[in-house]
Amino acid sequence: MSEPDAQASVAETLRQRYGQPFQPEDIFLTNGAFAALGVGLAAITDPDDEVIFISPPWFFYSALIVANNGRPVRVRVNPDTFDLDLEAIAGAITPRTRAIIVNSPNNPTGKIYKPETLGGLAALLADASQRHSRPIYLLSDDAYSRIIFDGRPYTSPATCYPYSFLLYTYGKTLLTPGQRLGYLALPPDMPERDALRPALLVAQLANGYAFPNALLQHALPDLERQSIDIEHLQYKRDWLAGELQAMGYQLDPPEGTFYLLVRSPISDDGAFCERLAEHNVFCLPGTVAEMPGYFRISLTANDEMITGALPGFAAARKTAPTL
Repeated sequence: MSEPDAQASVAETLRQRYGQPFQPEDIFLTNGAFAALGVGLAAITDPDDEVIFISPPWFFYSALIVANNGRPVRVRVNPDTFDLDLEAIAGAITPRTRAIIVNSPNNPTGKIYKPETLGGLAALLADASQRHSRPIYLLSDDAYSRIIFDGRPYTSPATCYPYSFLLYTYGKTLLTPGQRLGYLALPPDMPERDALRPALLVAQLANGYAFPNALLQHALPDLERQSIDIEHLQYKRDWLAGELQAMGYQLDPPEGTFYLLVRSPISDDGAFCERLAEHNVFCLPGTVAEMPGYFRISLTANDEMITGALPGFAAARKTAPTL
């Protein structure tokens, strides 16, 4: 189950990062953020409850909501700024709304939501919760919260609203997604912590024993101190973004995560990714992540791979008409 030393290690890290008194008993170790999301949703949703998620999303939000008897409600970000559209979120809330999933920094846009935006979100969630006489929970997907560029400050959405679950995976910072290690944490100001603890434990058991390998948990005090080279990741972001912009590609460098979201030179992003593949450059079509007209590049490629890919990007762009 959740090993006490691992719980204590996570709680201490969260106290240091956010200056809030997270408690070990409120840390639920899971098989990555995937399981943390499933466990959180299972603990709070009843059949036909609505769960809002922000689009563009991680691929499996909708599937996880459906798998836990909920109804997914999609709300797009502001298309110009990639910021949360608070007015659209407010308009999507109904008496059946039970939760909202927010991912900051966002995959695939790389957008970090600012404290004032998160404060506005917290205010509208609190107002709607009071209006409908049931709390609306915030599931804060913090998978990329330690991959931040340019020394930007980072605020977890979970620290801005009491009815929150903080979800984290070590697979991003350690580049080890196959090891399945993460957690769900209840903030210290969560009003229903005592009632939620047993509900979350039952959800872990019911979700196929959603606890990570015990050996990985025992390694957590050491793993907490490890990270991929964020400085070099930022260097690759700046290098590749500059090269692509010089070729005529349109993009805004991300504030976090390890992706570049690039505007496709043709409207059919899938067809353009096939064109890139002909030059041995492999990218994700934006349509897959609900961003048609874009494609996503992973900055986890090494320097040699990036060097080798640049001629392919140039050749594919050269044969594409201007948007």
